[in-house]
Amino acid sequence: MEANERAPQITLKQAIANLKQTADTSDRYYAAWWLGRFGTGTPEVISLLLSALEDSEDRAPDGGFPLRRNAARALGKVGDASVIPALIAALDCSDYYVREAAAQSLESLGATESIEKLLSLLAGGVEAAVEMPGKPHLVQPYNAILEALGELGDADIVPTIEPFLAHEIVQVKNAAASAMYQLTGEGRYAEKLVETLQCDDLQLRRSALLDLGEIGYLPAATAIAETLAENSIKLIALKGLLEKEISTSTTLVSPKACNVMELMDSLL
Repeated sequence: MEANERAPQITLKQAIANLKQTADTSDRYYAAWWLGRFGTGTPEVISLLLSALEDSEDRAPDGGFPLRRNAARALGKVGDASVIPALIAALDCSDYYVREAAAQSLESLGATESIEKLLSLLAGGVEAAVEMPGKPHLVQPYNAILEALGELGDADIVPTIEPFLAHEIVQVKNAAASAMYQLTGEGRYAEKLVETLQCDDLQLRRSALLDLGEIGYLPAATAIAETLAENSIKLIALKGLLEKEISTSTTLVSPKACNVMELMDSLL
């Protein structure tokens, strides 16, 4: 479970106690998720999550480490830079989903010191970005890696990212396009995401909506509002555009921001 909304509600004290014990792996798994969503970054919580990030008891049928996955996700939400070295080390974990969660958390924490390690996971370029034999995923979590590098990196890493625009999997291409836009500011890359809004695959349209909101590409506002997808997702994307515009605008409420708000009103 990524976020078990139906699991019993617990208190901070209970979550800490559950994560400390080792008898019930499902309780520990849920506690790690709960602390990431509702907990606070106290020294005790951070210490427990760091220990969970090295857990070897909770194993999935595929050989992965479910508790480590939730711990990696939770550590990205504690807002404490002291956890960054452990998350960088987690990028070497044999579990694909731990590496994915670690990359996403490093992005959330603004961990520029992880750039070199993230780049190393792209070694071999597009030719090496193939499906893992016997697994329902690629060799590396390229989407999470590319998105993190787009947020954390600078123009110097463009030559490493750009080849992934030609990847055969659309989600990877879109992640590369998002990163390239963030690194260069060139709208032609973000327009690749706008083009995806017209595709026949609903899941790809949803993904592109969220990507556009994440990078705050304002020229996509109307296209976002008109996309054949749930209004709830379009509102999330437009909210991202609005927040980006407000954070960079020199006026209190710019005409562009007003336009986005009008589009949001039309979807309510």
